[in-house]
Formats: sequence, C-alpha cells, structure tokens
Amino acid sequence: MEQTKTPREPPAMSRGTGIAYAIGLPLGLLGLIFVPAGTIAWWPGWVFLAVLISAFGVSALVIARINPIIYRARSRFQQGTKGWDKALLAVILPAMVAILPVAALDAGRFHWSAVPFWTLLSGYIAVLAGVAVTGWAQAVNPYFEPGVRIQSERHQRVIDGGPYRFVRHPGYIAALVLFFGMALALGSFWAPVPAALASSVLVLRTAWEDRLLRAELPGYDDYSRRVRHRLVPGFW
Repeated sequence: MEQTKTPREPPAMSRGTGIAYAIGLPLGLLGLIFVPAGTIAWWPGWVFLAVLISAFGVSALVIARINPIIYRARSRFQQGTKGWDKALLAVILPAMVAILPVAALDAGRFHWSAVPFWTLLSGYIAVLAGVAVTGWAQAVNPYFEPGVRIQSERHQRVIDGGPYRFVRHPGYIAALVLFFGMALALGSFWAPVPAALASSVLVLRTAWEDRLLRAELPGYDDYSRRVRHRLVPGFW
C-alpha cells in the first residue's frame, strides 16, 4: 500500500455543517418519535430521548478529550469509500432510522405490544451498553469512519487496544445491541423488525469489511489470527 510521507487528515467540519447537525439531529429525533406517536405528551418518548441524548453527550465529551480527530473522520463519507459499502448502507441506515417511528406508532399510538417492565429495562441497559462500547471503540480508534475504505493517506494501521483486544469489530456489535435496545426501550415488539433487517445487513458488512482489511491493510491478517472473532467472543 503506497503511503504519502506525511499523513493527511480529513478536513474539519465547517461551522455551517456543525450548526446544521446541532439543530437538525435533535429536531429529527423529535419528529421521528412524536409525529408517529400522535402526541408530544407521550412521556416514554421523552424518557427515551433524555437517556439517549445524555448517554451520547457524555460519550462525545470523553471522545473529544481523548480522540478529537474522530469528529473529522466521521463528519462525512471520505473519498475511496467502497461502492458495495454505500449500497449496504442504503439499506442499513433507513432500517436503523425506522426503528424509532415504528416503535412510536406501536407503543405511542396504537398500543399493539404489551411490553413488560423488565423488557423495557433490558432495552435501556442495551442502549447504554451500546453507546458505551461504541464510545470506547471510537476513543481508541482514530480510523473509525462511517464508510469502509483503506485510509492510505492517513497511514492507517491496525488498532488492537481497548475493545479491539476482544473482537475485531466492536463498533458493529455495539450497533447491533443498540438497534434492539432502542426498540425494546420504547416498548415495542414490532420495532425489532427493522432492527433485525439493519442487523442482518450489518453482519454482512462486517464480513465484507473484514475480508477487505485482511487483503489490503498491512498487519490485519496477523491481527485476525490473534483476535479470532469478528463480533462475538467465542462464537463469530
């Protein structure tokens, strides 16, 4: 893999883009939850938002202190992102987003599901665990981008510390836990349907990304022999 003499980091997010994210993401979450619920007075939606925003907020503060370059890396899809990855993300992202309105339609408006308290609690535990592991992975991995590619201009190297000591793709297992956790925390047995779709395609993405890294990232093949499992220790 050819490398430039000096690593070239991705450009910083513009002020306008940062403001758009800061305003658009909270408004988007409000719309995805309360429009399908049919009322802004659905208190489980507010509890969910408070927990989710607080968890990601704490995670963001920690990452900003430990590994601030990650915000540049994750601000956009970088040149060289694989076409097959864009195709997979065209399924994963809408299915992931659909978890919230499906849950809100179910639990907030039509009440199709009768979800016991312990299931709600397990959903919140899964949400917090997913956010924590994702934050841990991002804190130790400066190459944690939204798209799959070999980051040759950044002199990408194998990361084997933190959660990467246990599985090769900790961010993905965290995402799977988060998908189903969000569905259950909002009190829906229907929202796991889009969660399952997003998860199945994400597992496929894991396998394809792993194959790419083993073929093109120096040192990754040796790393994959030391850390044998992609997502679940002792299983796969």
